[in-house]
Amino acid sequence: MDRLVDLLPEMWAATFETLYVVSFALILGGAGGLLLGIALYATRAGSIFPNRVVFGALNVTVNFFRPIPFVILLAAVQPIARSVGIPGIGPEFGIFAISVASLFAISRIVEQNLLTVKPGVIEAARAAGAGRGRILLRLVPREALGPLILGYTFIVVALVDMTAIAGAVAAGGLGEFAIVYGFKQFNPWVTWAAVLVIIVIVQVVQFVGNALARRVLRR
Repeated sequence: MDRLVDLLPEMWAATFETLYVVSFALILGGAGGLLLGIALYATRAGSIFPNRVVFGALNVTVNFFRPIPFVILLAAVQPIARSVGIPGIGPEFGIFAISVASLFAISRIVEQNLLTVKPGVIEAARAAGAGRGRILLRLVPREALGPLILGYTFIVVALVDMTAIAGAVAAGGLGEFAIVYGFKQFNPWVTWAAVLVIIVIVQVVQFVGNALARRVLRR
């Protein structure tokens, strides 16, 4: 327990590192996943811009990368990260790897949530003279906003989990803190302290996401 008190500065620094990695990975992976998800939704058969070839290519790509376990993906993308000037360890590598992993997961969540928009809403917009681009980029995301918020909330929780796993390859954050100061030094107090901080982060994210989704769905 005394050792944990001595390590409090390191634990808070690791907490900040976790939030830093999650935030930037969400920005990068979230934006890329949103665009890819919209493209999947738009090009599927019977949608706004149906295109069998494009949808097939995107669908196969997402299905190829999405099932790869994150711990394996970490090792697989290390050479790629180094080739573009990103170190194979540290927070920057964590952001890179988590962004790649989350991009494909988010794209599928976005696609599924956009599919919840009722076809009648789209037909009514077309009948009112709205163009296909406007329907795709404005109407559909707005109608699916509540489910999208819940989907992104789930993804943020998953990103926190990924940062913990990334700690195994010295990517920083609470995962590395728990491994270096807790597991390797046989100090369960440190390990459980890191676990509790992660639980608090997840609970806050889930609470905020649920509250925003409720507010949107009541409109």
